[in-house]
Amino acid sequence: MKLKSMSLAILLILIGILSACAEKDKMESGAELIEEGKFVYTASGEFKPFSYMNDDMTMTGFDIEVGSAIAKELGLEPVQKQMKFKGIVEGVKTGRADVAVASHTINDARAKHVLFSTPYYYSGPQIFTRPESNIKTAEDLKGKEVAAAKGSTYADTASQYTSNIKMYDSDITALKALSNGRHDAVITDFVTGKTAAKEGFKIVGQQLIERSEQAVVIPKDNPILLEEVNNALESLREDGTLKEISMKYFGEDITTKPE
Repeated sequence: MKLKSMSLAILLILIGILSACAEKDKMESGAELIEEGKFVYTASGEFKPFSYMNDDMTMTGFDIEVGSAIAKELGLEPVQKQMKFKGIVEGVKTGRADVAVASHTINDARAKHVLFSTPYYYSGPQIFTRPESNIKTAEDLKGKEVAAAKGSTYADTASQYTSNIKMYDSDITALKALSNGRHDAVITDFVTGKTAAKEGFKIVGQQLIERSEQAVVIPKDNPILLEEVNNALESLREDGTLKEISMKYFGEDITTKPE
């Protein structure tokens, strides 16, 4: 009987600990946060110039500065958390971060698992090849070997034109492989490819396949936080902060919806 009582007591303690861990702090609006006063946002750190690593292992880039700006607009301390891109949606879904500011394209597949903010920038997948390539359009990709980042919508785009797809942990490593003579093409964000070319990668941009909207990823069970983030983005758009960050990294404003 004593053993049973001890076991029951231990079980109750464990339940209490787990319940405490599961509880989240709440803002005045009712939006839930992992930590009081902090805005924990995740990105991959592998998607230059949107997110990439400093020498001190902190992240920097367009997405990172947008995440920090949202936090400050909400009166919260910005806290970065790096995750592999393919695991970010699941990480947000399971509460490892409050949100992801990681260049996620809005689509129906992801919308089954998470909420999306209003778009904070507008982009689109583009084909990149080596300069001597005969590939110019998406139709030219039939039967070709195309590389893309794991878990990205660019891999899905590539699958519409070829079954021969090679996956990389990041867009930059895929572009580097292309530059070094591997694969026939890479599909990635047009700004990422353009930046890599400026940095000396032996690649050129071909057809811009389509336009896409990128948004902050938020857990489905935290709709009030979605409202808070959307309000913050609207303020940052109106006061010119989003445009300023965009101009800093790209020399153009990608935060305004193209006509």
